[in-house]
Amino acid sequence: MKNKIEMQGGKMKKKILLLSTLAIFLGLNLEARADKNTLVIANGADAKTLDIHATNDAPSAKVSGQIYDTLVKQDTNMNIVPGLAESWSQVDDKTTEFKLRKGVKFHNGKELTANDVKFSLDRMKASPQVSHIIKAVDSVEVVDDYTVRVKTATPFGPLLSHLSHNASGILNKEAVEKAGGAYGQHPVGTGPYKFVNWQAGDRITLEVNPDYYLGKAPTDKVIFRSIVEGTNRTIGLETGEVDIAFDIDPVDKNMVRDNERLELIEEPSLSTTYLGFNMEKDSLKDKKVRQAIAYALNTQDIADAVYQGSAQTANSAIGPKVFGYNPDAKAYEYNPEKAKELLKEAGYDKGLKLKLWINDNPIRRDIAVIAQDQLKQVGIDVTIETLEWGAFLDGTARGDHDLYILGWVSVTGDADYGLDPLFNSANKGGAGNRSFYSNPKVDELLVKGRSSVNPEERKTYYYEIQDIVQEEVPVLTLVYPTQNIGEQKTVQGFKMHPAGHHKVYGTYKTK
Repeated sequence: MKNKIEMQGGKMKKKILLLSTLAIFLGLNLEARADKNTLVIANGADAKTLDIHATNDAPSAKVSGQIYDTLVKQDTNMNIVPGLAESWSQVDDKTTEFKLRKGVKFHNGKELTANDVKFSLDRMKASPQVSHIIKAVDSVEVVDDYTVRVKTATPFGPLLSHLSHNASGILNKEAVEKAGGAYGQHPVGTGPYKFVNWQAGDRITLEVNPDYYLGKAPTDKVIFRSIVEGTNRTIGLETGEVDIAFDIDPVDKNMVRDNERLELIEEPSLSTTYLGFNMEKDSLKDKKVRQAIAYALNTQDIADAVYQGSAQTANSAIGPKVFGYNPDAKAYEYNPEKAKELLKEAGYDKGLKLKLWINDNPIRRDIAVIAQDQLKQVGIDVTIETLEWGAFLDGTARGDHDLYILGWVSVTGDADYGLDPLFNSANKGGAGNRSFYSNPKVDELLVKGRSSVNPEERKTYYYEIQDIVQEEVPVLTLVYPTQNIGEQKTVQGFKMHPAGHHKVYGTYKTK
């Protein structure tokens, strides 16, 4: 209770200071406020790059998802529906044939062909950041201009789900080669919006694609503003400068709910928030130390104080909405005495010093403060270090950290994507396994899980993986957060996607 009271008090003081800067804030983008045909969206961080093969982070995906299309898509109920492929068929248990829509144009005017699909998926497979998503794909074969075959090395149950991932978007070969190393700042897709410009740290501007194959979007311009501080995103809604704000901070939700001009939409998500351990650091190699930290943290405090009830405590690295979730996986109950015993057994009865990395995200900052306090009670001295998003991703990919707080979204809704990037030894570093975890048994089970096309059989493999991971604790999954947005009531047609990669297509303002 002390943490909750202190945190809310600190939030109020911070809000008073932020409100004092309101006059400055109001002048940032007044031209967009008056324009019915411009939609301003507040993103919680700037994109790292708009090259979908060079990153796999959510802030980037929220923007790039408007620029690119995939062969198949998942609707808001996670059903697979046609995308750039109007149909597909199973040739054999390892080959799927896709028939492309004819007449689809890239933003540079070039027509989409099967060669672009092959180029994109081959390039994706060569990327250290996203190759794990389609590593089951053995080859991509062009049959004719509008037919492509995707072959996997073994039967692969979640293929269509993985091809719906944002990173599986189709690029134009000519545009990529022309831009070279600068492609991430000059993206070209087939999506409903075209890239215009990027003011680093401030905004990314997109304009409508008049030739979009599903029809022109109703809004002419979309501006993604990078507004890191959650309260500033809420202020932007209150002043009318922002039309949609992603990820309203829990402490600000009532401000949105109580404003007659605004609407708060909150729904379950496919995301987790976790504390990761760099298992290449000497002090964290011992399972007892990691388990001690797990017992020392009261995750219910985090759910109550930080999320204010908009999250549930976790027992696994994937959540209940993901196929393959194990409801019986081990949950760590708060037990500081057990934590002290384990630390003593590991040889750290006289204390331990660790550095905890976070990015400039207020939710993670608040979690870090609670973790720092609770770990201190068992003799672990934690120093919190806050890094800019890009530096955080780069540093944790290299393994410069001890502990870190991060989130993961099982974008495909399948356990393979929820578990493989984080725990497969082949994905150490930037591909997702920032804990540098390696367990041959887990690697083997991951292969079995993705190679089977029998759902019940797949579940047995994923259940066992979750049991092993919860015992060895390369990461401690803290909570399963809900997702939310705040929007002006004049905004119509916006729908949240369970994976968090919301599409703007179809969204418009009534005035």
